Amino acid sequence: MPITDWPACERPREKLLQAGAATLSDAELLAVFLRVGAAGKTALDLSRELIGSFGSLTQLFAADAQRLAAFKGMGDAKYAQLQVVPELARRALAESLRTPRTLGTSRAVRDYLRLTLAQLPYEAFYCLYLDTHHGLIASAELFRGSLRQASIYPREVAREALIHNAASVIVAHNHPGGVAAPSRSDVTTTRRLVRALGTLDIDLLDHYIVAGSETYSFAEHDLLPCPDVMPETRRHTP
Repeated sequence: MPITDWPACERPREKLLQAGAATLSDAELLAVFLRVGAAGKTALDLSRELIGSFGSLTQLFAADAQRLAAFKGMGDAKYAQLQVVPELARRALAESLRTPRTLGTSRAVRDYLRLTLAQLPYEAFYCLYLDTHHGLIASAELFRGSLRQASIYPREVAREALIHNAASVIVAHNHPGGVAAPSRSDVTTTRRLVRALGTLDIDLLDHYIVAGSETYSFAEHDLLPCPDVMPETRRHTP
């Protein structure tokens, strides 16, 4: 039976208009977005099939066009639609992070970094360059590696910070297929970053590790060291 023949209270679009998007399930939200299903399937049927197959919305949005094409009704047009969602979310979050002090809220940072790094098949090192009010000046992927490791060069992080006239920096990297926990190398790299930036009077506010839907904060776990080059009066944990 087509969705248009359902009672109004059961149709995803009508439910959204009456009670708000938060009241809809993942499949119902996806059905509203896709608008139409495939032969013999409503948009909601197709949405449930997709989420069931990929396991989550995150995995669905990260799927390539070839894998999506295996599902009837999911051609290039639908693939393009799905690519738009995370990109719009990233851009909206990036705009909000440019507001002074927004980056002081860990949730905004985590959401942005998860959207940027969580689904990459390679390990990448990402930097957020901030002004004196913790507003976002610029963001960039500086290094890229294999599935297991990316080579990090603190001098490059520091050089970019000077180019952007940044007062502080937040760095992040992902663990593809791994867990959001620091390795010994991650801890060593963080110490080197703190020292390199400290010589320029630039603070490293945090180092995040992203693995799937999880994030790990060095600052929250008291693993962000004070740079040896800084006088005692300036040593603190952000």
